[in-house]
Amino acid sequence: MAAPGSSLSRLVEIMDRLLAPDGCPWDREQTLASLRPFLVEETYEVLDALERDHVEDHREELGDLLMQVVFQAALRQAEGAFGIDDVVAEICDKLVRRHPHVFGAPGASDARTSAEVLTQWEQIKAGEKAKKAAAAARTLGGVLPGLPALARAQKLGDKAGRVGFDWGGWQGSLTKVREEVDEVTEVAPTAGAAAHHEIGDLLFAVVNLARKLGVDAESALHDASRRFTQRFEYIEDRLGEAGRRPADSNLEEMDALWNAAKAAGVGVRG
Repeated sequence: MAAPGSSLSRLVEIMDRLLAPDGCPWDREQTLASLRPFLVEETYEVLDALERDHVEDHREELGDLLMQVVFQAALRQAEGAFGIDDVVAEICDKLVRRHPHVFGAPGASDARTSAEVLTQWEQIKAGEKAKKAAAAARTLGGVLPGLPALARAQKLGDKAGRVGFDWGGWQGSLTKVREEVDEVTEVAPTAGAAAHHEIGDLLFAVVNLARKLGVDAESALHDASRRFTQRFEYIEDRLGEAGRRPADSNLEEMDALWNAAKAAGVGVRG
C-alpha cells in the first residue's frame, strides 16, 4: 500500500503536463496575479463545505485548493524561484522546528497544555522573525494585509494584546464598543468620510470584544449571515404561501415572521 501523500506526485505531473508547450492554452496563460481570485474562491468553497458538513464536497474542494498550491508552485518553478518540493520541505521543517516538545529537539521545553504550546510556538516564531527583515520583526509584523478584514483585525488585536496594549478583560472591550457607538452616533447625520472612519473603529472594537470572549469574529459573522439568510427565506416562504412577496409586505409583518422564525429555531444549528 502506498504511503499517505505519495499520490501528490501525480498531481504535480498532471500540472506539468497542462503547462507544457503543447498543454492547455488556458492554463498556460495564467499568471500568479490571475490565479489570486481562484485561490480566494477555492478557500471559501472549502469553508462552505465545512459549514454544510458535507464530506464529499469537502474532499473535492480540498483537492481544488491543493491544485491552486501546486499551480502556483509550478509557475514559481518556471521562474527558477522554487518548486513544490521546496514548499513541502519548508512547511515540514517549520512544523518540526515549532514542535520541539513532540520531535525532541535539544533543550526542548516540556509543553503539556495547549496554552503552553501556543506560548512556545510564539516564542519560536518570534525568534525566526528576528532573523528576517526589520519590518517583519515589528510587533504586528506577519499579519498579512490580504487576510479577510475581520480575521486580520482579530490577529492585530491579539498581537497588540500580547504586549499589553489592550483593554482590561471583556468588560473593558465592551466599554470601548459603547464608546465607539457614541462616536458613530455623533457623525451619522453627516455620513461621508467621518462615518467611514468611525464605523471602522466600531467594527475593530467589536472584533476585539469577540477575541476577549473567545469568539472567532470571522466565523461569528459568517454564522450570523447564514442565520439571516435562512430566516429571511422563512419570511419569503410564509409570504409565498399566500401568493405574496416581501415587496408586497411591510416591516411590521416581516418582523413578526422573523420573530416566528427565531421561535421555531430557524438558523440555529442542531
